[in-house]
Parts: sequence; C-alpha cells; structure tokens
Amino acid sequence: MAMTFELISEHASFGGVQRFHRHDSAEIGLPMRFALFLPPGGARAVKGLVVFLAGLTCNEETFTMKAGAQRKAAELGLALLMPDTSPRGDAVSALPGATASWDFGVGAGFYLDATQAPWSTHWRMESYLMRELIPQVQKALALDATKTGIAGHSMGGHGALTLALRHPGAFASVSAIAPIAAPSRCPWGVKAFTGYLGEDRDAWPAHDASALIQAQKGAPYPNGILVDQGLADKFLVEQLYPEALESACAAIGQPLTLRRHEGYDHGYYFIATVIDDHLAHHARQLIG
Repeated sequence: MAMTFELISEHASFGGVQRFHRHDSAEIGLPMRFALFLPPGGARAVKGLVVFLAGLTCNEETFTMKAGAQRKAAELGLALLMPDTSPRGDAVSALPGATASWDFGVGAGFYLDATQAPWSTHWRMESYLMRELIPQVQKALALDATKTGIAGHSMGGHGALTLALRHPGAFASVSAIAPIAAPSRCPWGVKAFTGYLGEDRDAWPAHDASALIQAQKGAPYPNGILVDQGLADKFLVEQLYPEALESACAAIGQPLTLRRHEGYDHGYYFIATVIDDHLAHHARQLIG
C-alpha cells in the first residue's frame, strides 16, 4: 500500500496493523495527525471503513489506545480511521483565549468550520475531514467510498451525527456514544458555537444534530442510528440531551436505537463496553 502520509509508527494488532500518521493539511493550514487501523490482509482485505471522532480533550491516540476496538474490527474486516480532534501547535496555542478555562486550543474542534476570528483561520475541521482526510484515505487505500460509516463519542458523537446529516450520501452508517445531541442548548455547545460561529443563534441549528434531524423531510438513515448513553454519566442532564435527539427522530420517523445503561459513566470503560456493538452495527450496514 502506497500512502502519501508520513508514517510515525506502526504496531501489529489482532493480525492487522495499527498505524499513526502525520501530514500537512491544506484545509487546516497546519500539520495534522491521525491513526489508522487495517485488519488482517491489509488494504485489500478491507470490507468497510469506520471513521471514529473522539471527544473534548482527546486526540488521535485516545480512542485508538483505550477503546479496544481493533479486535472486533479485525474480525469484521473493518478499517478504522481516528483523526485528531482539533488544530495543534504553536500557531494555535498562542491565540487569544486558547489557554483560557474553556481551552479552545486543546481537543475542542467541534468538527465544524469556524466563521469567527481568530478561530476561522485554522478551525476548519468539517472541511478537513470531508474534503481532505477521509477522501485521501479512501483513495490511498483504494476503498469503496460508499462503504464508509461514521461514529463518535461526546463531542465526537456530535460530530458524527452532524456530519452524517450535513453530507447526505457521504456515510452509509452512523452511530454515537454519549453524544452532545443538542449543543445549542448546553453550556459546552453554547460556548463553542458563540466562539466559533458568533452570537447569531440562527447559524447554530446547522450544526446541532437534534435540529438537523427535525428539519429533515424523511428518515435520512432508514436502516437506523445507534446511540448508547450511560445513566451514571455526570454530563447527562446538563450537557448531552439524548431525549432531544430521541424526540426529533420520532417526529420524522427516523429509526433510532437509543440504549440507556444503568451504572455507566462518560468514560472509556463505557466506550469499551459498547464498542463491539457499534462496529457490528456499521458492519451490517456497510457489508451486509
């Protein structure tokens, strides 16, 4: 397999290979990193690609090293693509507010294109993923682009849902774990949207999964969306709003499997518990 990305490291994993890469991003205007898992047999054996978007404070290593997803992905013949969550480096850490309590500069890309200065220069995560990284990986691996799914956790769950809804046809399957389902309503989302998109709240619903679902004329994913939520999650009531997503899906007839789990929190013990189900969900829709 010939790739155009710089290889940082690679590691054998469940008969496949886990790689970490770096490349210069035209959309971000800075170097970016990502992780890529290939199942046994390499690129030629890939039956489908799942993009997994991580949450606040995370990077390309977090899900890759903590979720234990490689075992099931190897079994199913799935490749896994784990992008970083935001721009990084001296060019962004020096921005006003980048080291404030919110810390926009670390793991808070929110998977959108910022329209407000100073963030609009580099915070172009939606364009980076949709126009650059995902298509380049698909091309480098000679993958069938129609067999790509997207998933994510927390802020990444927000990203997975919104990108799947904003780009019809780009993904054949979608799922989320403890997603920020209605960011226009929660403190995390309000702060991010105000900083990145501005004070005009009319611009916010275009990046809010519950609002995007509500605006659909029919079910965009008739084969169903899978969401898992822990009921011991300390962010559940104030930040996540799964009930808003549930109501929006019900209103338009979008099949949604929303599983609520007693005793589980927001962390990676929960993600590791449900990740096999999410990969199986994607395999059913991508592979059949």
